[in-house]
Amino acid sequence: MDKSQGIVEKSFEWFLWNSRFVVILAVLSSMIGMLLLFFMAAESMVHLAWEFTEMTFMGVANPEFHTDAVGQIISAVDDFLLGTVLLIFALGLYELFISKIDIAHADDNASNILMINSLDDLKDRLAKVVLMILVVAFFKNVLHVTFDNPLNILYMGIGILMVSLSIYFTHKSGDKH
Repeated sequence: MDKSQGIVEKSFEWFLWNSRFVVILAVLSSMIGMLLLFFMAAESMVHLAWEFTEMTFMGVANPEFHTDAVGQIISAVDDFLLGTVLLIFALGLYELFISKIDIAHADDNASNILMINSLDDLKDRLAKVVLMILVVAFFKNVLHVTFDNPLNILYMGIGILMVSLSIYFTHKSGDKH
């Protein structure tokens, strides 16, 4: 009875250990999402450059171009940052659950931000990029604020203070590592 129990236990442990490969679905999905966001943001910038060319050299008038352009650029930065989150997430999951990325560890020029050694590393790196996404989203929304009453100016000041404090404390927490 002990021999069959040992076989069942070993088989179950083999299955349990190899079930970590399901993480590859999250890795691949994150990489696809990252590529989509990067291409969509790049396409948006090419379109914006074309609009600028039309306006400047072909005489096509667009009085709202500056405001629209700033909004599109901020949206593209937001998409690039979210794509970066997906890239860091994919690399981190792969390194934590599947295998170390040998080529990255052998490359002296590799960025440390992409080398994840623990779940806390992954969490910290993702939190910093997500904070940057929130900062970009804040400034994107600021474009639409009207300063027709003093309360809006107060809210803007409080918002800027909160963003500044979050960046300050994030930077301070990074200094301890």
